[in-house]
Amino acid sequence: MMLKAVLIDTCFLIKLLDDTSDLHQNALDYFQYFLREKIIMKISTISVAEYCVRGDFEDIPIRNLQIINFNLTHAHLAGGFAEIVFRHKRNGTISTELRSIIPNDTKLFAQASIEESINCFVTCDSKAETIYKTIHSEHRMDFDFWDINVTVNDRIGILPF
Repeated sequence: MMLKAVLIDTCFLIKLLDDTSDLHQNALDYFQYFLREKIIMKISTISVAEYCVRGDFEDIPIRNLQIINFNLTHAHLAGGFAEIVFRHKRNGTISTELRSIIPNDTKLFAQASIEESINCFVTCDSKAETIYKTIHSEHRMDFDFWDINVTVNDRIGILPF
């Protein structure tokens, strides 16, 4: 798969901007890889809002990111995605330990699904992968899920670039 654009989430941004974080170097390596390979990095206004709860807007590397506004088309698909996840949670097919932020994950996945250039979602939130896989079991999503707990060097060795 040749990457065209990635959607980074709040967790990735937090790790990138916190040089004391355990995953800071991994996030920085991915960020530098995307810049070097001219892979477009996109961020949702949803992630920007989440980051600004505790972070400073001025710290976000906006000049290196394309902003995606959450719109009506995204909202419509996100509602369907949330229904899938909540149904699986009620049925016990996914862990009830999943956090209550499921709706934000489904919103971001809807944006990644609709925005044709995005073919990868990049995060450090391993729990979000359960939500991704649950939705993907019922709805085709044309983007990969990358967890930066796997280093970029390990990932490049796995994936054909």
